[in-house]
Amino acid sequence: MLFIGLQFVVWSASGTYMVLMDIDYIHGDSLVVEQKQTIVPEQVNYSFKQLLTEHPQAKKIELGLMLNKAVYRFSQNNEKVTVSAQDGQIISPISEGIATEIAKQNYADKSVVISSVKLITETSLRELNARHLPVWRVDFDDFASPSFYISAYSAQLVTKRHSFWRIFDWMFAFHVMDYVDESPDNKLLRIVSILAFIASIFGLVLTYYRLAPTYQKRRKGKSRRVKLN
Repeated sequence: MLFIGLQFVVWSASGTYMVLMDIDYIHGDSLVVEQKQTIVPEQVNYSFKQLLTEHPQAKKIELGLMLNKAVYRFSQNNEKVTVSAQDGQIISPISEGIATEIAKQNYADKSVVISSVKLITETSLRELNARHLPVWRVDFDDFASPSFYISAYSAQLVTKRHSFWRIFDWMFAFHVMDYVDESPDNKLLRIVSILAFIASIFGLVLTYYRLAPTYQKRRKGKSRRVKLN
């Protein structure tokens, strides 16, 4: 029962943290400045037809912007590819310099400096889904140590993290008692929840039997005083 009691404390602490924190802040939405995706015809000299001619296996083709320049993004042979919409030159995988500029462009506070940039090709990081690999991790020297992850192939911001998100992630893992996949549907959580419910019932019963005699004595004492009066 000691384990159940400790888990009650964990549920209370983790639940309180998750309720008090603003979910939009946790997601890092305030760190990102909204980008206007306005493309003018003059930015596109490489036609869609030319793209399909040179990349016949291209799928899910999108026209977008990268550092205010028009680019095509598409999937080919299970990989993401980015090419210039000006001349069709393949841009991906992007360099550290381009990743840094993309991170700066997306970061809300332009006065903040970058503390480190690192290419991640494989990871055991909890905060990064492996499907985004490879990515450039760009760390900012700012409150809560924010990090932007820029895809090396799509040249897009795929996720953003900061210290309060990392704490939130661990709190959620402790709350659902799944420290790897963080799934709320797991056997350990169900078993402990059932045991916690049983422990609560026993606690109520024991509390009743503990307090009932005292309550009855007080009632008898009051009855005697009424009779004497």
